[in-house]
Amino acid sequence: MTRSSTLRPTWLTFDCYGTLIQWDEGLLAAVSQILARHGRAEIAPGRLIAVYDQHEHALEQQPPHRNFRTVSGEALHRAMGEFGLQCGSMDTEILTGSISAMPPFPEVPRTLRRLKEAGFRLCIVSNTDDALIAGNVAQLGPPGTIDRVVTAEQAGAYKPQARIFEHVWQAIGAGRDAICHICASPHLDLVAARDLSFRCVWVDRGTGRQAPQGYQPEAIVRTLDGVLERFASWRWLPDDGSTP
Repeated sequence: MTRSSTLRPTWLTFDCYGTLIQWDEGLLAAVSQILARHGRAEIAPGRLIAVYDQHEHALEQQPPHRNFRTVSGEALHRAMGEFGLQCGSMDTEILTGSISAMPPFPEVPRTLRRLKEAGFRLCIVSNTDDALIAGNVAQLGPPGTIDRVVTAEQAGAYKPQARIFEHVWQAIGAGRDAICHICASPHLDLVAARDLSFRCVWVDRGTGRQAPQGYQPEAIVRTLDGVLERFASWRWLPDDGSTP
């Protein structure tokens, strides 16, 4: 038997953007708006996003720690510069201002509700700021759906650094064996799961991102509601996903 099926977790922790919230779709819309504003329709939004991502992740790992709004703005400035574009305050506001309005994937609110009804406690772990994520959390269900939100701002560190996950475990008062982490970001969350040896379910939404070489999560699902069937197979909840 795997460790997945031998110990039902008390807490489920979730990556937010890309797992619960439509990050790629929201980012594409924001970048498309920025390029249209500059009259550069010949630049594919995906090209700018790829460069932005590289700068964002590099800046997150460079000391001293800066909040995500600052990191995101600087990453956009550097990425646009590589395409000969001048990044202005309106551009950064289009990007950062869009984050809180990004909606959840369609299956997310009902899946979270069923997990909550099954007795799990739910925590979000996100590389963002408290103010930015508040609007997203409000879209996930009625107040109290999410028991705890831990951000990089609170921890003073970004994933995949151990510090943010250790901060989470201390904040919720649960050891890693009492937690299962659910994520869609191989380059951040799965790297941390590999290095820190905690249980993890990968929501592989078909973005083309790959798991770290040699690492196998406890399970791979295509959408968040796939965890219900998987959890039922581990006897963590009944087959129909209802309250045990």
